Amino acid sequence: MKYQIVRIVLAALVLAAFATGMLMAQTSGTGAIPQRDDIDDQYKWNVENIYPDLEAWEADFARLQDGIGLFAQYRGRLAESPQVLAECLRLTDSLNIITGNLYVYAYLKLDEDNRVSMYQELGGRISNLYSRSAEAQSFISPEVLAIDADTLLSWVANHADLNIYDHYFRNLLRQQKHVLSEKEERILALAAPVAGAPRRIFNMLENADFKMGTIIDQNGDTVELTIGRYSNIMREAPRDIRAMANDTVQNSWYRYVNTLASTLGASVQKDWFLAQARGYEDCLEMALESDNVSREVFTSLIEAVNANLAPLHKWYAIRKQVLGVDTLQTYDLSVPLVEESNRQYTWEEAKELCVHALEPMGEKYVEDYRRGLTSGWIDVYETEGKGSGAYSWGTYTSHPYVLLNFNDKLEDVFTLAHEMGHALNSYYTNRNEPYVYSGHSLFTAEVASTCNEALMMKYLLDRITDKNEKMALLYHYIRQIDGTFFTQVMFSEFELTIHQHIEQGGAISADYLRQTYRETFQKYMGPDVVIGPMNDMGGMKIGHFYRQFYVYKYATSYAAAQALSQKILEGDQQALDRYLEFLKVGTSAYPVDMLKAAGVDLTEPDAVQQTITLFAELVDEMGRLLLEG
Repeated sequence: MKYQIVRIVLAALVLAAFATGMLMAQTSGTGAIPQRDDIDDQYKWNVENIYPDLEAWEADFARLQDGIGLFAQYRGRLAESPQVLAECLRLTDSLNIITGNLYVYAYLKLDEDNRVSMYQELGGRISNLYSRSAEAQSFISPEVLAIDADTLLSWVANHADLNIYDHYFRNLLRQQKHVLSEKEERILALAAPVAGAPRRIFNMLENADFKMGTIIDQNGDTVELTIGRYSNIMREAPRDIRAMANDTVQNSWYRYVNTLASTLGASVQKDWFLAQARGYEDCLEMALESDNVSREVFTSLIEAVNANLAPLHKWYAIRKQVLGVDTLQTYDLSVPLVEESNRQYTWEEAKELCVHALEPMGEKYVEDYRRGLTSGWIDVYETEGKGSGAYSWGTYTSHPYVLLNFNDKLEDVFTLAHEMGHALNSYYTNRNEPYVYSGHSLFTAEVASTCNEALMMKYLLDRITDKNEKMALLYHYIRQIDGTFFTQVMFSEFELTIHQHIEQGGAISADYLRQTYRETFQKYMGPDVVIGPMNDMGGMKIGHFYRQFYVYKYATSYAAAQALSQKILEGDQQALDRYLEFLKVGTSAYPVDMLKAAGVDLTEPDAVQQTITLFAELVDEMGRLLLEG
């Protein structure tokens, strides 16, 4: 049975992703990057809620090692009786729950400081043991599919211990032609550590080995660049300093350009190998099949955006005019066009703002949200060696965990709302679904997070009276749609292009990746944006691409969330009830069907077109405010 851990990585605001960092008092200036011991415990997550100490982790590790051997007694016997099948599935679930706890604990501890070799070793050990466990379970799907379909469904209908697996079996039967023989499945399971190597290598390069470099700022101070500091510079520093910081970071990456290209190329080759091994037409079909999503949902999204790039081009033309530059460079794209976008929010203010914005979700949701903010769920501030960006993660038996790199910016407030949306989605699902359905398809997971952001935005817009504050929020809204919707579609088109290149017999090199990214970027950004000579490495520095055809789900989720949030804000109790039920569902239904039940049909163009129309209206309004005064 497929191992079910879902890791929701990175905030959706890709254009603002560099905004994650620490409080200004801790990231600005020239001092050393804070260490983890410098941060008060109230701002750290409590991973010890999974295991109180390493001894407990080792005990479960030994339990899993012993448990893997128990699968041998079921090999070749699953067709024997419904009782034998049920016993094997119960064993699978119980051991996978342990695996999840071991895996998540190890990698949460590693993300506290990626330089700590002890947690690198723990992560490696559980990754290897997971591979052994997956190999030991590899006979299950082929043997289940060897059972006559009518017999299997009859067992499910007439035996209580198998009832909960009904959707699991039907989904397996749907994908039957792509499940290989027991021997072949075992080989693929054994290859899992190798298949995962490109992503691990990129993660270690990005989080442990890569140094962004140092610059001399406008005050003559030497500044060691971090993600948070670089973000501040891109927003606030004079143009010559921004250009210097951009060139410094790009040159730092350029030292690894061939490694980056080889690693991403190996990941795409891995995708194509698995697609061919399982008999898929291409990598896209393999990626969509797991969610039972039609190819048209993906391709029509790209087509719709390509047909409506004019509002995006207009937005960058407005930026160029407001900044008064002859050439709009990539290092000009984060400069605020309104001063109020630099307003500071303390951690306490951010928490309260999120709580009030989410009141339309009802008392129970708000109560659970508050509990998560104060119960060891969240790791707040940037420290040296800490994992970058933001994500929500957890296990079936633990509470959720949220990694942030909070930096007092409005973007960070939205990131908190976003990641806690993920967290509560998992919290409700794990208390409603049996383990077998406790995961989330990435197709639906982003809806819960993005809906929270939409509620936050509409809460703020409804309560402002000052023109300048309104401009600041409209500016943020435009950048949010740009980053979460248009940019994700751009990334998806880039992904599709490089995968098709491999599928058609091409080879991936640094030059190919740079040229392809440059062409795709230029098409989306329009004629007023010039991509710098080194900035075309952008396609090689995005961790999302190591999870093939993942990022388009940000765009579809964004469109769905906008539609759902509007219904909730209109006071439609039935819509709210449907949405809260949606949050409780894991993988016991197909994603498109779940969204239909919640009130949004993504097989139709309405939601996507509504988002494009919304963006165009916001750009027109912002253009009038910025240019006409």
